[in-house]
Amino acid sequence: MNIVTTTIKSRHSVRKYKPDAVDENVLRDVLECARHAPTAMNLQPWLFGVIRDRELLKKIGGLTDHGKFIADASLCVAVFGERKAKYYLEDCCAATETIILAFLAYGVGSCWVAGEKKEYADTVRKLLEVPDDYTLVSLIPAGYPADLTIQKKKDLDLVVFNEKFTQDH
Repeated sequence: MNIVTTTIKSRHSVRKYKPDAVDENVLRDVLECARHAPTAMNLQPWLFGVIRDRELLKKIGGLTDHGKFIADASLCVAVFGERKAKYYLEDCCAATETIILAFLAYGVGSCWVAGEKKEYADTVRKLLEVPDDYTLVSLIPAGYPADLTIQKKKDLDLVVFNEKFTQDH
């Protein structure tokens, strides 16, 4: 086992946070990692918004259907994709996962909250005054975990097949 795969396997969604602020140097490094995420044709069609304001966090959490806990996070990173870029969704999803793993490397918990195709996506974009050229892909509330619920993952045999799929793999 190595440090990268151990980190990846340690990732779990965190929905309850301590009130402690995330260190600015940690946040900056996480965002540096995000801008190094894989991107088709190196277009980098993303825009990352960092929200710390308690009232904004409450408003955003209140708009979501499965992210009410955003209101209690230390911060939230909103990932937007440039609509005209053909692979903005794939690129921004890669950046989202990179942010989540980078936070985890510092002991900061987070949770991927959907933005793409959600009714609240445009409302969040307008609330944050992001230009219409961009669309919300994800919200990543983050903070130091107050509580962690670990969900069991499916066994590897249930999700992997070799060469061609068969009912019994």
